Amino acid sequence: MIRSLLAVSLLVANTWAFAPSLAIGSTTFHAGSTQVKASSLQSSTQLSMAATVDLKGKVAFIAGVADSTGYGWAITKQLADAGATIIVGTWPPVLKIFQKSLEKGMFDDDSILSDGSKLTIEKVYPLDAVFDEPDDVPEEIKTNKRYAGLDGYTISEVAKAVEADYGKIDILVHSLANGPEVTKPLLETSRKGYLAASSASAYSAVSLLQKFAPIMNEGGSFLSLTYIASEKVIPGYGGGMSSAKAQLESDTRTLAYEAGRKYGVRVNTISAGPLKSRAASAIGKEPGQKTFIEYAIDYAKANAPLAQDLYSDDVGNAGLFLLSPMARTITGVTLYVDNGLNCMGMALDSESMAGASN
Repeated sequence: MIRSLLAVSLLVANTWAFAPSLAIGSTTFHAGSTQVKASSLQSSTQLSMAATVDLKGKVAFIAGVADSTGYGWAITKQLADAGATIIVGTWPPVLKIFQKSLEKGMFDDDSILSDGSKLTIEKVYPLDAVFDEPDDVPEEIKTNKRYAGLDGYTISEVAKAVEADYGKIDILVHSLANGPEVTKPLLETSRKGYLAASSASAYSAVSLLQKFAPIMNEGGSFLSLTYIASEKVIPGYGGGMSSAKAQLESDTRTLAYEAGRKYGVRVNTISAGPLKSRAASAIGKEPGQKTFIEYAIDYAKANAPLAQDLYSDDVGNAGLFLLSPMARTITGVTLYVDNGLNCMGMALDSESMAGASN
């Protein structure tokens, strides 16, 4: 039970910064007043940052969107609300389901923007981020019925397709993760499972930026999603996923330097708290018990400095900030969006704390 209390996964999970003006010590970007809006969605907060940012004319590619329940969708929605053109990359096995869901309006309730209009995804590309080049795709994948009728889904091919369709882009979001042995303790994880987690969850970010940075406008921004298991022990978050998240955060700092110097692109990551997304809810549920993610949400609310719900829009707003000109000098950062849970060193709801003053 204690192991379950802490288990959670984020699996499935650039805006152009204005150049400095000629006036010394100032930029051409100025943040406007924040607009507070009411929302009927249970997964939303009242605060929207979109009113302070204008991304009209900017193109955003979000890798890893396949439904409307995760943080990737929340970031996508905020970018659209700020005026960005939205294109996404979706894992081939769920591509048709995602496209049909969009066509049938199944995500309409989660697509309403602040002005009452609906989020529009201009184009959906098939993307399997564990393959960099066409030669990397094994025969069993090429002949797999879930990939039937699809090609051009490696990272390099998608980058070329995006360049052909849009020329340059400004925003790149990595909302990808997968650990086939995530329910196994690290001591029981195979080499194959460990490397698969690293490939899908960490190196995919390196490859994505490697292939897309050359087609990004200077001042563009890259954002990924990580999790506190990168630095703290989260029993139940296994299969090498904690190692993959640690790699992702380390790579964020290195890529911030390299991509910043070479392309003028900023690189950041958000360490988000637990959210009951479809992908996270799929992790190890025992009959008659709550899912790992449900335990994690309860644990976070009981022990975080801010004892409040965490909504996907909270991460969406933080993502919009990091991807916007307001963050033009911020790069190489891991930003915690978790109600402060990351700073706690003791579980307040532990049995050993019973009777203690909070």
